Amino acid sequence: MLHNTKGIVLRVTKYGDTSLIMTAYTELFGLQQYIVKGVRTTSKKGANKAVYYQPAAILQMEVYHTPMKQLQMLKEVNWDYIYQNVYSDVIRNAVATYIVEVLQQTLQPEPHPELFYLIEDTFKQLDKGGSVLASNLTIYFLIHLTETLGFGLQGKYSEETPLLDVKEGQFVKDKPIHPYFLEGIEAQTASQFMSLQFYNDLENIHLNGQQRKKILELFQLSLSWHYKGFKEIKSLSILQAVLH
Repeated sequence: MLHNTKGIVLRVTKYGDTSLIMTAYTELFGLQQYIVKGVRTTSKKGANKAVYYQPAAILQMEVYHTPMKQLQMLKEVNWDYIYQNVYSDVIRNAVATYIVEVLQQTLQPEPHPELFYLIEDTFKQLDKGGSVLASNLTIYFLIHLTETLGFGLQGKYSEETPLLDVKEGQFVKDKPIHPYFLEGIEAQTASQFMSLQFYNDLENIHLNGQQRKKILELFQLSLSWHYKGFKEIKSLSILQAVLH
């Protein structure tokens, strides 16, 4: 049957002489792979279609869907949202690349509309927000990603709970025996991130490169503990270099 669904591109690989296989996270069907025929051609028509298939692209798709089938068919595609800055700005592109790589390792085939909307909103805000928002967005996204997946961090910074034990996933009173915790200004900032309600509030959080690096790496490590076979995020070093 034919269905209309939004989809966010995560990966594109060559298939045959003229086609592609696109991995996309869709609003209706979760993580899916689609055969995209005839886009790797030298014709003007093929070149015009190929522009849609870029990681992080938000598309409106008309697809054939057969449950349990590994490869689905894509009939028609168009933009659902056209980026103005994500692909042209160095910082935004590095952030988008990092988020896509995290998603490649964490998303599941089952549909999860709330998660889809979180990803969609995050990429749109990355495109529209200011430079400070863009720099802080990866930390904010990891917090809400884990929360949406059901294992988010708990509690908040206070005199009684001044340490964020990332391994236990909560603010605590006493220093853990392991090294996976935040204290001082980094714990306060993490608590501030966790309490934000709106993307625009990210503009008010100012971190130096070392603080952002430590918080992001620990939050990524926390996420990785929930996924067997979670691999190194190759784009992390590039992101940190750009943000620093």
